[in-house]
Amino acid sequence: MNRIRHKVCGVLLAGGLARRMGGGDKCLRPLAGKPILDHILERIRPQANCLVINANGDPARFDGFGLPVASDAVEGYAGPLAGVLTGMEWAARHAPVCDLILTVPSDAPFLPHDLAERLEDRMIAEGADIACASSGGRTHPPIALWPVSLAEELREAMTVEEIRKVDVWTARYKVAVADWSTDPLDPFFNANRPDDLAEAEKMLAAAV
Repeated sequence: MNRIRHKVCGVLLAGGLARRMGGGDKCLRPLAGKPILDHILERIRPQANCLVINANGDPARFDGFGLPVASDAVEGYAGPLAGVLTGMEWAARHAPVCDLILTVPSDAPFLPHDLAERLEDRMIAEGADIACASSGGRTHPPIALWPVSLAEELREAMTVEEIRKVDVWTARYKVAVADWSTDPLDPFFNANRPDDLAEAEKMLAAAV
C-alpha cells in the first residue's frame, strides 16, 4: 500500500439482488474475458491489508477468488448499509489490526488505483469521521472509508431505528468528500444493466 497511514480492510459489496441485470451476481458477469470482480480486485487488492466479499447465498460460487465471504449482518437484503455493517463487524473479528474499512461496489470495474489513499487524505485533512468518493458532481455513498469503531452505533441504527439509507445515517457524522474527474471516464461507472456491460467493453477497449 502506498502512503496509507491506517490499516484498511477492503469490503467488496455483492449482497444485492441485481434485479436490473436480470438477477444473479453482477460481479461474476464476464468483462473483457474475465469476471468483473477480477477487474475490481486488480485495483483494490494493492490498496487494502485484507479483503472480504460481502455476499448472500451460497458462498461456494466465490471459491475461485480465494477470499472470505460474509453474508449480511442484517437480514432482509437491507442494502449497502448492511454491507458496511457486515464489513465493520467482520474486520473487528477477523482483522483487528484494521481500523478502517474501504467499501466498494462489486460492479464498478474502473475504480481508482488511489481510492483509499485519497479518501484517507481527505478524512485526515478535514478531521472527518467518514470519507466518501464523488465524481461528476455526484457523491457515491457506498464507496467510502469507515472506522470499524462505528460498528456498534451502526448496528443500533439499523436494528433499533431501522435505518436503511446510507446518507440518512452518515448525516450524523462529519463526512469528507474526495472528488475524481470523469475525464476520460468516470472511475465509478457501474455495470447495472446488460447495456452497461457493452459500454464497459468499449471503455476498456478505448483505454488500451
